[in-house]
Amino acid sequence: MIWSLLAVAVLAAAPATQTFTGTITDNMCGNAGHSSMRMGPTDAECTIACIDAHGALYVLYDGKNVFMLSDQQQPARFAGRRVRIAGTLDAKTKTIAVQSINAITSR
Repeated sequence: MIWSLLAVAVLAAAPATQTFTGTITDNMCGNAGHSSMRMGPTDAECTIACIDAHGALYVLYDGKNVFMLSDQQQPARFAGRRVRIAGTLDAKTKTIAVQSINAITSR
């Protein structure tokens, strides 16, 4: 009985999965302002160069907020692209615990 109550309490306290939409960029150019950095001809190339050359981290910029990403492997293939991320947000650290990333295709 006690174990089932504890399990229910843990599940109730777990943060809910949310969907976040924005651009994969790096924390040196958090607002996707790569034109001033000139680390490559495109935002994607600049993001990758900042990651590789300067030790920056992948982040999600939603047009207003910059969110750190727990997973630094998945975002690499989406650098400079608009994406939809499923995950949970730690509001204190503004970090998304990434569950999945999908590119948003333009129509």
